[in-house]
Amino acid sequence: MLKACVIAVANQKGGVAKTTTVIHLGAAIAEMGKKVLLVDMDPQGHLAEGLGIASDSLTTEISDVLAGTKQISDVVIPQVRPNLDLAPANIRLSDMELTLVNLRHRAYRLKMALEVVVRQWRYDYIFLDCPPSLGLLTVNALIAADAVLIPMASEFYSMLGVSLLIRTIGTIQGDANRGLAILGIIPTHHKRTVHAREVVARTRTELGGYVHVFEHVINDSTRFSEAPGQGKTVFEIAPDTPGALAYRAIAQEIVHGHA
Repeated sequence: MLKACVIAVANQKGGVAKTTTVIHLGAAIAEMGKKVLLVDMDPQGHLAEGLGIASDSLTTEISDVLAGTKQISDVVIPQVRPNLDLAPANIRLSDMELTLVNLRHRAYRLKMALEVVVRQWRYDYIFLDCPPSLGLLTVNALIAADAVLIPMASEFYSMLGVSLLIRTIGTIQGDANRGLAILGIIPTHHKRTVHAREVVARTRTELGGYVHVFEHVINDSTRFSEAPGQGKTVFEIAPDTPGALAYRAIAQEIVHGHA
């Protein structure tokens, strides 16, 4: 591997398991012995909360990096799990998005901040958890990334939203990040219903010709709701559930595809 692979996990629609996907793919890849950094670009601060850290108590976080007052190494919380580091966010990031509008290189702030850790090969993978919008924070992530991973709830409106996101990615590819690839779509919140199966099948038919749709789907499970309240991953409370096994399989596919 020549350098860290930077993966933005994005979808402008909320409730599609972006943070859950970042945490579990990051943790699964870390379990494989790879060094992983999770970067929270969502003001909700759920990455920290999901890993047992109170985001409101943080005195430094990613907004300080985007403002240029801190290096990313200054805000990283090391070893939140073995081989897994976290650059957290909290509600202060909401104000930072407004401030970014008036800053030079406003769309490139994250890319510039990550260049040092990418160049130093400190990590094998860097996952960027994007907010549920297509604003400046998401644009920063897409410009900084090598690839985009799209969680998509197995619902009709979510499928329509993915088409909009793909058009936005195309604009970024044309204007600011020609090397940006779409790693694939992960069907999430998958229920055992005809509608869910039809949505996934239609996604494969309409988008599968040029966007990879992962075979493993993430089934709906109360375990994914329970784990963040305990500050744990599903791997730690219910490692044999279908969702946990699916995330591990997708992590294997990502690593083997990038080797």
